[in-house]
Amino acid sequence: MSRIHIALIDDQKLFRQSLALLIKSIPGFELIMEAQDGRDFLLQLSAHTVLPEIALVDMEMPHMNGIELNDTLQQQYPAIKVIILSVHAKERLIARMIESGASGYLLKNCDQEELITAIHTTFSSGFYMSAQVLKAIQLASKEKNTLLRNVNNIPIELTKRETEVLQLICKEYNNTEIGETLFISARTVEGHRNNLLAKTGRRNTAGLVLFAVKFGIFDTGF
Repeated sequence: MSRIHIALIDDQKLFRQSLALLIKSIPGFELIMEAQDGRDFLLQLSAHTVLPEIALVDMEMPHMNGIELNDTLQQQYPAIKVIILSVHAKERLIARMIESGASGYLLKNCDQEELITAIHTTFSSGFYMSAQVLKAIQLASKEKNTLLRNVNNIPIELTKRETEVLQLICKEYNNTEIGETLFISARTVEGHRNNLLAKTGRRNTAGLVLFAVKFGIFDTGF
């Protein structure tokens, strides 16, 4: 079975070392890079022949923080899926990172099982947001206008089928599973997914999930 290559970027040495030991102990994970900030990570990337599939990135770092690093990675290394590590569960920060292309947002007080789930889910489905993060987004959005708007605040409309596809995306269904559920081909599902990205102005699956939760299309159950 192939291993998931992981990079860890965090300026807090003790936290980074502890998390590194944990990752190294988990079967199927391979920690191939450690860096103390975004600038250090980019220097290492330029010299590496094997790139990580997953980058665990601290939000707050000197020299180049998580926001700046994520923006750079989306431009220069878009294949790397970024999971933001943060102590903050603020909707504004979460939205900023996801809308900038991050694939996931994980709170630093999570337990070992959630970290493992986050890495596996992001690797296979392209996104992960913890229950706490989804709850923060939903609570912050309850009093807002439910008129659907894209990232540029322009009103949009989704078809019934696009809404159905989006709800299943939020449940972590892949294209084949969505197709089987809705009795359409995986290729048609991919077309709907691309239309959703274009209409909402989102960059990836995590962005679509954020959109769905913010506008009440997907109920997290909170």
